[in-house]
Formats: sequence, structure tokens, C-alpha cells
Amino acid sequence: MSSEYAKQLGAKLRAIRTQQGLSLHGVEEKSQGRWKAVVVGSYERGDRAVTVQRLAELADFYGVPVQELLPGTTPGGAAEPPPKLVLDLERLATVPAEKAGPLQRYAATIQSQRGDYNGKVLSIRQDDLRTLAVIYDQSPSVLTEQLISWGVLDADARRAVAAHEES
Repeated sequence: MSSEYAKQLGAKLRAIRTQQGLSLHGVEEKSQGRWKAVVVGSYERGDRAVTVQRLAELADFYGVPVQELLPGTTPGGAAEPPPKLVLDLERLATVPAEKAGPLQRYAATIQSQRGDYNGKVLSIRQDDLRTLAVIYDQSPSVLTEQLISWGVLDADARRAVAAHEES
């Protein structure tokens, strides 16, 4: 395993662990000593190679698919990542509540969960868009067009949604 790949893999491991609110010692405690903090830390730094078996066990421990832990497969990051889905909260506030009420409540909930109250923009995930599409009883691509027409999403969001629907 190349040193660069090990570091990228380690960064993914660290991101998953921190997303779950776990410290290295928290991993050791939660796993009842199965995963030693020093070992997980060395995987995260890329100082120690992790076997496929151990990686699969770690993925199982974190409750994520193994592929979520693997660095991207595009060589050298050659492919441009799809744009993020960013809601313009200032524009959202100008959309009539009878249209945008569910989106406004959903965005407020995300802001509350994240403690993110800048009030200007809010990044959402593809999963959030799918949930909103269910709420609005539309497909994600149709909802994306609606949000673009309201000025709440940038037109580049089409590319992000199209790229996600292809995968």
C-alpha cells in the first residue's frame, strides 16, 4: 500500500470516527478493547497498513460499507467532483410559505442539528434532497428544477443531481 493511499484511507477512517462523535479512546471503550486507540490512530495517520480483513471489521464496527472507507478510485483526483448542493437561505426566505414551508422547516432543523446559524447558505446532502423530494412528492431532479426556479439552488446543482442519479 502506497504511503499516499494509506494517508487517504486514514483520513477516511478519521472522518467516519469523528462523524460518529468518537475519540480514539472512545473507539477502544465502545469496542470493549477490540480496537486499541493506538492501533486505530496509526491506521488514521497512515503509519500502519491495515489488512482487508481488519478494514472490513472496522467498517462493520462503524456501521458503514467498506467502500465508504476506501479513497476515491479516480487517479489523482482527475475527475472534477460534482458541485455541492447549497441552499440560498436569504432567497428561501422570500419564497411564499405555502410553497417553501416544508423546505424552510427542514433547513431550520438541519441548522439546529449542526449549530449552523449563519443564515446565508446551507449545504445539504443528496440524501437530504431525496427526503425533500418525498416530502414534495416529486423526483429529486424535478425538485431540483423547482428549487432552481425559486433561486434557492444554483443551476450547477443540476450537475450534482445528475451525477448522483447515474451512480
